[in-house]
Amino acid sequence: MGATGPDRIDVVELTKLLLRARSETPPGDTNGPADVILAAVWGVDGIEAERVQSADHVANVVLRVRGGRRGKRLVFNGHLDTYPLGAGWNADPDGEERDGKLYGLGVSDMKGGVAAIVVALSRLAAKRKTLCGEVVATFAGDEETMGVLGTKLMLDTVPYAQGDAMISADVGSPGVLRFGEKGMIWLTLKATGKAAHAAHVHRGESAIERLVDAIQSLKALRDIAVQAPEEVTRAIAASAPVSEALSGAGESHTLGHVTVTFGTIRGGRLSNLIADEAEATADVRLPVGVTVADVEAEILRRTEAIPGVTVEITRRYEPNWTPPDHPIVAAVSAACETVLGERPVRTMRVGASDARHYRYAGVPTVTCGLTPNNMGAADEHVSLEELRSLVDALELSAELFLAQTAD
Repeated sequence: MGATGPDRIDVVELTKLLLRARSETPPGDTNGPADVILAAVWGVDGIEAERVQSADHVANVVLRVRGGRRGKRLVFNGHLDTYPLGAGWNADPDGEERDGKLYGLGVSDMKGGVAAIVVALSRLAAKRKTLCGEVVATFAGDEETMGVLGTKLMLDTVPYAQGDAMISADVGSPGVLRFGEKGMIWLTLKATGKAAHAAHVHRGESAIERLVDAIQSLKALRDIAVQAPEEVTRAIAASAPVSEALSGAGESHTLGHVTVTFGTIRGGRLSNLIADEAEATADVRLPVGVTVADVEAEILRRTEAIPGVTVEITRRYEPNWTPPDHPIVAAVSAACETVLGERPVRTMRVGASDARHYRYAGVPTVTCGLTPNNMGAADEHVSLEELRSLVDALELSAELFLAQTAD
């Protein structure tokens, strides 16, 4: 990467450098990839760079390109941390190019997307004199642990991390744009009973049975009525043939309903003792059309009816969405159609990302990232062709949005 022009940064080579800078969570040390980004943009005319260190191990990076004409501010967002490395890899998790694919730990989620943002920003910097407004990129160091020391901290402390719109290049697909995300409640159920020998059932109260009763009752949360805006339900339904081909049959149903998953359960000491304590944890996902308060009230109503059972809400956040016809969604859609030759569909996302922090801050947001293959598993990989196309799509998205919203 020796030249100083916009083409000196190659997206594939930059992705490989980011892959070699491991940033697994735990421990979530993102100093390595932050160093890679800062080195890549060093000396690129028109890019201002700032490191935002929120903890010894959590490094965030903010890049800025100021245009030569008045206009809006568009933000790109990505994250630098990854899942931990699992077993079963055949390819090199630190980056291996083979048969038109790039393999590596976190290549789709989302070091390829981060590299694409950096390269798109360098191209925009080269034509900044004619650029309306400005473009900022925020790279967070702790998305896998919910973004408190990353995206949220930058939004709270770096004035130009805010914007008029945001594009996230988090994992997804340039053929399926995501304009919103489900909300979430994490909870812990605790049940107490009275210990006794299993032969003397008349002298004990089983905490496990009480816990089972609570679990059975909370499964009914899946039947909560959802009143989503028509534009959201219409977009989800229209996108289903394309989005479910990538994300699995049933995704559209999941997007429109409350889901409840019990992830852990423990209790008791011996098979011949009546358990005096038991515990379970659950993940509840909320579609647009219900609120955290609605679902929490139902959780409390159901658990309070069971003796010896208490519930603790350990994490919560609301469903969030940007209107699917908002100018930022339209601009990204038009750019992807131009680059890829096919109009992308628009839908919600079942999982969480840092995009929600921008929506909570009132910033219209859309996600356009790389199609994942084996994400979070062995031999994670992306298409090299799609990686290069994503750069073009992000660059054009910025130009279209800023041009149509110029002052």
